[in-house]
Amino acid sequence: MFFEEIIKSKVAQHFSKVFNKEIEESILTFQPTRKDFEGDITLVVFGLAQHAGKSPEETAKLIGDSILEETDIVTGYNVVKGFLNIILSNTLIINSLKSEINSLSGTNISKSPSENASAQGPVLVEYSSPNTNKPLHLGHIRNNLLGYSVSEILKANGKQVVKVNIVNDRGIHICKSMLAWQKYGNGETPESTGMKGDHLVGKYYIEFDKHYKAQIKELESKGFTRDEAEKKAGLMAEAQQMLLKWEAGDKETVSLWEKMNAWVYSGFDITYKNLGVDFDKIYYESETYLLGKSIVEEGLSKGVLFKKADGSVWIDLKAEGLDEKLLLRADGTSVYMTQDLGTAVMRYSEYKFDKLIYVVGNEQDYHFKVLFHVLKKLGYAWADKLFHLSYNMVDLPSGKMKSREGTVVDADELIDDMIAEARKLSLELGKLDDFESEEAKHLFKILGLGALKYFILKVDPEKRMLFNPNESIDFNGNTGPFIQYTHARILSVIRKATSQNEMAKFEAFNLSDYPNPQHKERELLKTLLRFKEVVQEAGERYSPALIANYSYELAKTYNQFYHDHAIVDPEHLVTSHFRLLISKYCARVIDNSMKLLGIETPERM
Repeated sequence: MFFEEIIKSKVAQHFSKVFNKEIEESILTFQPTRKDFEGDITLVVFGLAQHAGKSPEETAKLIGDSILEETDIVTGYNVVKGFLNIILSNTLIINSLKSEINSLSGTNISKSPSENASAQGPVLVEYSSPNTNKPLHLGHIRNNLLGYSVSEILKANGKQVVKVNIVNDRGIHICKSMLAWQKYGNGETPESTGMKGDHLVGKYYIEFDKHYKAQIKELESKGFTRDEAEKKAGLMAEAQQMLLKWEAGDKETVSLWEKMNAWVYSGFDITYKNLGVDFDKIYYESETYLLGKSIVEEGLSKGVLFKKADGSVWIDLKAEGLDEKLLLRADGTSVYMTQDLGTAVMRYSEYKFDKLIYVVGNEQDYHFKVLFHVLKKLGYAWADKLFHLSYNMVDLPSGKMKSREGTVVDADELIDDMIAEARKLSLELGKLDDFESEEAKHLFKILGLGALKYFILKVDPEKRMLFNPNESIDFNGNTGPFIQYTHARILSVIRKATSQNEMAKFEAFNLSDYPNPQHKERELLKTLLRFKEVVQEAGERYSPALIANYSYELAKTYNQFYHDHAIVDPEHLVTSHFRLLISKYCARVIDNSMKLLGIETPERM
């Protein structure tokens, strides 16, 4: 809490004075005062009562009396059972806000970002990690938005951040799309079909699965078991043979792989741009898996790994509470773990990172436990710097998404639908007169993407979420458009005010000249003062949800203030200047907090 450090030393000092006993500040516990009690910060007294040798209520009263008598930062208190609710002076709150207004620079809350960050090495944040056999979908959207926002939050906390992506551009799943296109594609291209390249390749991933299942069904009708049919189906055998040819450098296979991957990369670039995310460095599995293979060979030579009779390479992690894990197949082809080993070593060689954060869904929890253990066992001391930011899945009202069956929510279609929904709602509410102007179209995009991003990021990463597009676009409630509208409303008030000569001078106003803010004004000031601590906590917990929900709380608090008070009153210039100044700062904090979520705030709506 913002005022905790200020009041903590006072409480320790006065406890010592009243009870003639020294205590460590670290044992003091504070919490925000509950809304149904008067106060700004609450001291939990139960533990202190033992040191004082008195009841919690008496201990709280004696501390409150002593602080109230000798300090000017407290103007009152009340005791509720073992809780001391402290009322801070308006002077302290206003002076604190003045300091915050002067110190806030963009979204960066750190006082000395670059020196510390350079000394420690950068933080690498890996996100997206797509496969080149299908387009991005709703699950990828949560991944990308989470990774991008965490990166921005860490930057705001003074970290040097490198945003990285690993493209899974090789493997059996890629060969499935390639083989299906060869067999059933009739030479289709993005140009001949008008489809985005990633969508076209994804179409043939689904085609492979459809034909593969048909083969299995036919074999089962001939008396084979399900397991036998899956192994005997010719299509899968052909895909596996194609993978072996690719790893052997077969020119025809590699040429097809390069052509189809180029289609996919072009499609990905469009989606990333529309989503508003980017990367500082992109790695490709095809460039890292060989290093991974050499690391596996090194592990064999050290006796850390072992080879089974069929030639496959494994690691035994039963002593670590895990299991045996495959690192190299019997035919010599690599698995995901192989390339992840190579990528991790390559990244540390390049960046000497202080932290590497993998933003990957929780279905890969086991994978990353194994990866980190393997690197430690191979002697890489920096393995302790690796962290898996595990997030939960996104469900739909209709159920779980399945890529192979084509039941995913396509990212491109979802973005278009959100923009269309924003246009529809704006039209219904009469928010704009000209719905076909370029400015209006840009606004619809801002609102649609703001709704999508906020709805996803307001949920803590660890929680499973249900995405319902219809609930995300609303100018009321805990939504992106509500916060965006609040920002535009504030700027509209300021524009109108500054058209009047006397009001235009509000930025030179000294907040101290308004010593007694009213209740809703005071609540707004206290909420504004929490911005830095929320950003710091979000950085420590890698949780954009803290920023999102703070943004909503701030917007809601401002709207309550706006509802109860006239911002501009020509007959009360001092009051108007005060309210305009804190309104402008509120807009600035809303804008900064939304930027940390990758959301743009419009100036007009």
